[in-house]
Amino acid sequence: MKFGVLGPLSLTEGSDSLLPSAPKTRQLLALLLLSANSLVTLDACVQELWGEAAPRSAVQSVHTRVFQIRQALGGGSSGRTADESKRILATHHQGYSLRVEDGALDLHSLDQYLADFRRAQSRKDDPLVSAALRSALGLWRGRTLLDVQQGPCIQAYVTGIEDLRMTALEQCIDAELRLGMHHQLLSELSTLVSRHPVHENLHAQYMIALYRSGRTAESLEAYRRLHKKLTDELGIEPSHRVRRLQTAVLTESTELDVSAPDRMSLSLGLMTSR
Repeated sequence: MKFGVLGPLSLTEGSDSLLPSAPKTRQLLALLLLSANSLVTLDACVQELWGEAAPRSAVQSVHTRVFQIRQALGGGSSGRTADESKRILATHHQGYSLRVEDGALDLHSLDQYLADFRRAQSRKDDPLVSAALRSALGLWRGRTLLDVQQGPCIQAYVTGIEDLRMTALEQCIDAELRLGMHHQLLSELSTLVSRHPVHENLHAQYMIALYRSGRTAESLEAYRRLHKKLTDELGIEPSHRVRRLQTAVLTESTELDVSAPDRMSLSLGLMTSR
């Protein structure tokens, strides 16, 4: 049995989807998966599903939705009995816990790839940093839990997971720029800056990739677009480190060369320095 939250919610047994159809039942399943193998209190379930507008029947409704999840766990070709489903989704005095085996949830795989990344980072092994982070990023099938209603608990989890996704992406691109992969990154970075028009780190990486690809004018144009977006929409100037990057591009500083990573310190890690 496999579970997924990095994209649409998924619950599969072989080729069979066991996912419940009721929106609040799916929402409760998502909450339990985000705290897999840990207790989720009944109060937390009620707060997630209804917030401050919980009906009098909220507790009974949670019990009903737990029953529906157990039915789903025994569906398809799983052949699980009701007792086996109860052992997977266990009832405790204060709430519930969903038992998930190692490797059965995409978040577990994400943790493993990030552990691989940290080991590679400690050894300053950029090829392995890139490989580990690309594997981690490949786990996402879209925005986290994009098809699930989100109350306060799930929203907090999703925000943290999506922030982690963006951080992993930036660190991956940093490593690949250090490896001299600027040509290969141009298309991806072009798409990213279009989707995130005021994200300074991505624009800085795009500027570096363009400059190293011999496209200095386009690198400066990327800065101009960022400057206009920030001033027009947020009323702020680009950060000091991005302005210094613009100066480095204008002066064709050797610090921007792939061959000089140890001297590159203009962007506090945005560039290619360690």
